Amino acid sequence: MTSTRDDADTWDLASSVGATATMAATARAIATRADPRLVDDPFAEPLVRAVGIDLLTRLATGEVPPDGLVEQVAIDVAKIRARFYDEFFLDATHAGITQAVILAAGLDSRAYRLPWPSGTVVYELDQPQVIAFKTRALAELGAAPTAERRVAAVDLRDDWPAALRTAGFDPAQPTAWSAEGLLGYLPPEAQDRLLDTITELSAPESRVATESRPNPEPGDEDSTKEALNRISARWRAHSFDSDLARLRYFGPRNEAAPYLTDRGWVLTAVSIRDLLVATGLAPLTDDDLRMGDVLYVAGTLGSHRPRPGVSPSGAVRRG
Repeated sequence: MTSTRDDADTWDLASSVGATATMAATARAIATRADPRLVDDPFAEPLVRAVGIDLLTRLATGEVPPDGLVEQVAIDVAKIRARFYDEFFLDATHAGITQAVILAAGLDSRAYRLPWPSGTVVYELDQPQVIAFKTRALAELGAAPTAERRVAAVDLRDDWPAALRTAGFDPAQPTAWSAEGLLGYLPPEAQDRLLDTITELSAPESRVATESRPNPEPGDEDSTKEALNRISARWRAHSFDSDLARLRYFGPRNEAAPYLTDRGWVLTAVSIRDLLVATGLAPLTDDDLRMGDVLYVAGTLGSHRPRPGVSPSGAVRRG
């Protein structure tokens, strides 16, 4: 999967940034086996097997233990991340929101595994080959969606709002949006466009969930790249050719939480460090990847949208 990102790159679930979705599903498979009280994703393992990356398949099935290849903190973060977004969608739909949008859906199986209220429509957006693969793989498993699932097979760099509308999306209705594990794989200006577009397509009382990473201090990104390179080297030794540092976009960018707040979203936030402790998992100690201060944010769009750069009274609340 080694590659350098560019504005026209493409991928499937075994290459480039697409393989990160398979890595995330691998972590969910391991986490499901270890702690189903926090994450129960019965489709993670068979979807990883269907992708066919040998090392990830053996990790997902338990044939190879994660020790030395997948750090425990990565498995624990998979647990809290899955639970955070599961609870976000269920809270939103139980509050009466009837349409959900999963951006860069990858191997996300929530349309098949969550107990959605009757009448919920779940829209999944991703590259056409990714959407086609997952749809086919889950059909071969005999899986059926637990909500009305609609897909928009489109690259987020293209006119994805048009594709979403074509699939039946109604911007006049409140929506629950997720941008899970996505923003770091977008250039800074593309991140801003995505968050602006979400806001433009959102009726009042819509909800959003994503991660907000603080801008780096001097030297932070060098240590992050070194840590990613160490992980990649370990995996290459097992014939999985990864180059994780090349898949991310580094450098300063607008932090997602205040950016969304400036556009009228009232958010709550909790750091990965605090969420690990609150969930009873091991506290974060070694943090070369700068995960601890990443915030999981979720919130609601008010009826009055301030001008960009003018903060509303409801700033981000730590929860």
